[in-house]
Amino acid sequence: MPTLKAVLMDGQAVNRALTRIAHEILERNGGCDGVCLVGIRRRGEPLARGIAGKIAAIEGKNVPVGVLDITLYRDDLTPDNEEKMPRVNCTDVPFPITGKRVVLVDDVLYTGRTARAAIDALFQMGRPSQIQLAILVDRGHRELPIRADFVGKNVPTARSEIIAVKVPEIDGDSAVEIHTLT
Repeated sequence: MPTLKAVLMDGQAVNRALTRIAHEILERNGGCDGVCLVGIRRRGEPLARGIAGKIAAIEGKNVPVGVLDITLYRDDLTPDNEEKMPRVNCTDVPFPITGKRVVLVDDVLYTGRTARAAIDALFQMGRPSQIQLAILVDRGHRELPIRADFVGKNVPTARSEIIAVKVPEIDGDSAVEIHTLT
């Protein structure tokens, strides 16, 4: 059972990190023209919508936001134990990504396998001109050569620790916590 070790970011810190990420996305891309955000289901979705809201407030323009379910693209799932197989949810990217600069948004970057699966899923939908990665928390321990372009907070962790990101749309609160396994 995980035990709370510390609250790394409260709601205000998460909000500041998302604001900074929005500014960095705009700076790197010279504005928001040709940019779209795709949140990786589950917590990447509300984070992408939050970043899009901040971009709209800064630029006065809306950027398209989609949601990507990467379940079928994961390489760490096996049908050996059907009870552990996740439920496939819906991908909703209601705009073309070909030629666009797609910013993938997720809550935590750990091994890199989720990001790799998301990239595979995106290429099934079209050919973006560029894929960038925005992450709220980078905890290290990469197994694949994947690096985030935009990071809210770098948190060195032990493999026995768990980073829990809370978003209001799912958890009723906004925070980043670190838990230890007991």
